[in-house]
Amino acid sequence: MSSFIARSALFVPGSRPERFAKALASGADAVIVDFEDAVEEPLKRIARDNLGQFLTNNSLARVLVRVNAPDHPEHAADLAFCKQHPGVSGVLLPKVENALQVAAAAATGKAVWPIIESARGLLNLAEIAGAPGVERLSFGGLDLALDLNLSSGSAAAGFALDQARLALIVHSRVAGLVAPLDGVHPAIDDPEGLHGSIRHAYEMGFAGALCIHPRQVPVIHAALAPSAEDLAWARRVVEAGSGGAGAYQVDGQMVDAPVLLRARRLLALA
Repeated sequence: MSSFIARSALFVPGSRPERFAKALASGADAVIVDFEDAVEEPLKRIARDNLGQFLTNNSLARVLVRVNAPDHPEHAADLAFCKQHPGVSGVLLPKVENALQVAAAAATGKAVWPIIESARGLLNLAEIAGAPGVERLSFGGLDLALDLNLSSGSAAAGFALDQARLALIVHSRVAGLVAPLDGVHPAIDDPEGLHGSIRHAYEMGFAGALCIHPRQVPVIHAALAPSAEDLAWARRVVEAGSGGAGAYQVDGQMVDAPVLLRARRLLALA
């Protein structure tokens, strides 16, 4: 399992090379150069050229790439690009529906982040999460809602999407993966709504979220930050357990291994 904590993963279009450096300076934990949805069809190859030139000129830069979907004509060329460039640290794999597609991405030698955004991908979660090379899952709620014909914004749609989120959490845990990332919040000028959706996903077990604008990054980080009270509690728990006792009390409550692990996770997140 990777120890890399990604609270925020910021998309930047591969067709907008003037934004690459700005995205890397945004404070996001990861930057994803997008070759897929954010790039018009005539610009797909230009997007690869743009990133190739940027990585050549900025040898220390590290980005992930969202390649085009497995059934897209540019998919194989996107994977070949990722394999070639050491500045590409991972492949975000959209529309993934089976382990063979994951294997093709993993052959690049990069970490694979599958995006679950279809009914078939959801149905095959076990084989996708367990495929070699997968580091973490991510959730494509907007596309999944469309594929399932959900009524966007309704309580019923929210309920259905939460069942899918729970499936990602369960299969990530079983496969020994890092906690998954939630999907994008499409409204850029809605910090309150973004904060609420991130807290909801975090309380379900997600580590953070994909995002589409630098202004969303600090909102995500603030939503995930433990409170001062939580951190103080976590420090007391960890300090009290430094003697190696299997179970002990802190603030009048019993502490055992699961509680200690939660305290350590809070401190790591901080």
